[in-house]
Amino acid sequence: MESISLLKELVEIDSSTIEKANEVIDYLAAYLKNNGIHGKILEYKGYKSYVSTIGEGSKTLVLNGHLDVVSGKEEQFKPYIDGDRFYGRGSADMKGGVVAIVQAMIRLKKEPLNCKVMLQLVTDEEIGGFHCTRYLVEKGYIGDFVICTEPTNMTLSIQAKGIMRLDIVTNGFSAHGSRPWEGENAILKSMRNYEKIEKLPILRIGSEFYEKTSINLALIKGGDIYNRVPDHSFMGLDIRYVPHIDPEKIVKDIEEVVEGEVIVKVIEPGINVSVECEDLKNLMKVIKEVTGIDQVKTSGQHGSSDARFFTSIGVPAIEFGPIGEHWHGDSEYVTMSSVLNLENILVEYAKQFQ
Repeated sequence: MESISLLKELVEIDSSTIEKANEVIDYLAAYLKNNGIHGKILEYKGYKSYVSTIGEGSKTLVLNGHLDVVSGKEEQFKPYIDGDRFYGRGSADMKGGVVAIVQAMIRLKKEPLNCKVMLQLVTDEEIGGFHCTRYLVEKGYIGDFVICTEPTNMTLSIQAKGIMRLDIVTNGFSAHGSRPWEGENAILKSMRNYEKIEKLPILRIGSEFYEKTSINLALIKGGDIYNRVPDHSFMGLDIRYVPHIDPEKIVKDIEEVVEGEVIVKVIEPGINVSVECEDLKNLMKVIKEVTGIDQVKTSGQHGSSDARFFTSIGVPAIEFGPIGEHWHGDSEYVTMSSVLNLENILVEYAKQFQ
């Protein structure tokens, strides 16, 4: 089967480095050209992106996928199949989804379309997407509706948490370790700061997919020797906020309760696509037609994706991809039946998109 062969070729390339991820772009550009699809390779700060467009019409459907993977063990780049499961690094996240959109494009090239279909393949999603998808969006490679075929177990992921990374620097004053009451322990102040942040009402607001905003105390530093009260402490927080919450309000509320300096390192938007979006409702209809299921499930992603670059400028973008498990883990797999189902759904959806 062509899809299995292509996925095997892609997974065998360890695209955890910029050089190898770019190699996969070159491979797929040649593969698509051999199948009658001509595109262009763009490069920004060393990272390659591929873009091709087929069809005619006033509306554009964008299919977006990334080819970079997180690093793995040598054996993870030797894919194998067990029943319906295709094992290997990047099989689910997200070379399986890429195979689906590549094969869909090849099939759609032979169909009369009432829309344009734009394929975007990128190489830096795992490190933030700033050199590829964000670059493409800034250059005007956008559309009316975007599907990123990240692994979602064939649910329509219409929400994703936003990202906030904060440093909180706390100062105290030193004293001898045997007389801690004579000093002010900066590490203890950091602990109290964290407890206050956890109790903030704004961070307890949820949505239909999230109980509340999640906080990861990712970094903490302070002190240098056992027998001295630490006069300095640093705390790094990775906050994933519910998408309809204003991140600036989160920062303001944190600043009001902590002792110390709050330094904002990163704020990235979340994703929140309305279930009333017409293109989304049409996709649900096509999924039912192709698969025969009665109810299409929606979901929210805890992690981020390149879809946020589109939604941040008002273009509805969702994640919709194959079934798989253990992304970034030792036993990552994708089910080939879901890859083929995804391909069939995308073909039918593009034929009806207008």
